[in-house]
Amino acid sequence: MQLLDLNILQRPLLNTFDAASLLAVLYLLARPGLTRLRTAGLAVAAGAAAGVLTLLICEAGLNIFGLPLDTDTRAWVVAAFGGVALALANLWRTRWWRKIAAVAAIALFISTAALGINAAYGLNATLGALLGLNTTGHLALPKLDPKPVSRQPLWKTWKAPAGMPASGRSGAVTIPATASGFRARDARLYLPPAALVPNPPPLPVLVMMMGQPGGPEQDKSSVRELNALARQNHGLAPITLTIDQLGNPFINPVCVDSDMGKVYTYVTKDVVNYIRRNLNVDPRRAEWAVGGYSNGGECALSFGAKRPDLFGTILDISGELKPLNGTEAHTVSVIFKGNHEAFAAEEPANIMKARRYPDELAIFTSGSLDRVYGPQAAAAAQDAQEAGMRTRSFVGNGVGHRGDALDFGVRTGLPLLYPRFGLTAGPAAPG
Repeated sequence: MQLLDLNILQRPLLNTFDAASLLAVLYLLARPGLTRLRTAGLAVAAGAAAGVLTLLICEAGLNIFGLPLDTDTRAWVVAAFGGVALALANLWRTRWWRKIAAVAAIALFISTAALGINAAYGLNATLGALLGLNTTGHLALPKLDPKPVSRQPLWKTWKAPAGMPASGRSGAVTIPATASGFRARDARLYLPPAALVPNPPPLPVLVMMMGQPGGPEQDKSSVRELNALARQNHGLAPITLTIDQLGNPFINPVCVDSDMGKVYTYVTKDVVNYIRRNLNVDPRRAEWAVGGYSNGGECALSFGAKRPDLFGTILDISGELKPLNGTEAHTVSVIFKGNHEAFAAEEPANIMKARRYPDELAIFTSGSLDRVYGPQAAAAAQDAQEAGMRTRSFVGNGVGHRGDALDFGVRTGLPLLYPRFGLTAGPAAPG
């Protein structure tokens, strides 16, 4: 468990892997004879070419990632392919100890590239998160203490009691998939200080979803931001539940009910019922928000557009514009069984065109360096505005589509939820 909790974003660890990989390359190149050196060079070139071809197929052909990869990510992939090819060349007509070193080097090159790519995107802070393994302890829930909801906002009526914790508490929770049967990973729950006192007020709720590949681990900067806002507002913050809409980091069921999983039912029934039955929350739709980053952003927009009776606010952080699993053709074939009309019906733009939203707040954030999802966020905001939603749009200067986009979206979006939720003074509803 300690190994799985290892912080894999720390620079000394990354530098160690970089240096070890460089030394491994030098060792694998150090073979006497011009012919052997030429063979090693050809192996590296062939491996690098294979890496470039793989990127072309995955990005341009299959659109597996949903957006063009950044230059440094491509460089890591090409370097890893070249290093592995060099190691494989060292398995041919060599001594046993060189063969062992070559096999070890393959694992080292792949690990170094994976750590480098992960650090660049900055979304998986621990080894367990990168491997999709839960190392977070389960959170003990406070006693359910239902109260009548006051017509007065909490910022007027709430008084923080003595002994209230200075910070909130977070941990894993298991959400039974009673209605959907969807095999989700454990969610992560953040309870603000006001939720941890003996007589807690009914608090607002934020349901969050992360990108793909990824998991429901709550970003540390998000927890820091929630705690900072709670400290500024007498312990008040939304109860935040980060759920798993994927089931597997390498599978994307695009947040609909399909043969890949009943994700829509999971979120709108299982998750919603879990919150209502286990947490001290305000049941009014204006006190519920759904949000997400990238893949999770599209899901949030879709759920908010379909179910404004459940979610009065949408927080779309660099979200996709359509429910895509790779290319549109692949999505229609795999998710919708060839039914183009069914796919079109699930596009948030088309969902919003079919109704009006007089009391819905939609917040959109993106990065100025994000040339794919930046324009998509602008288009989604326009669609939402035309459907009657009150929209707020923000573009982070120098922000791309990595961990910086998530951090910017959280820092920008969370404070805007406070007046909507009645946690600070301000307009309680759009209009």
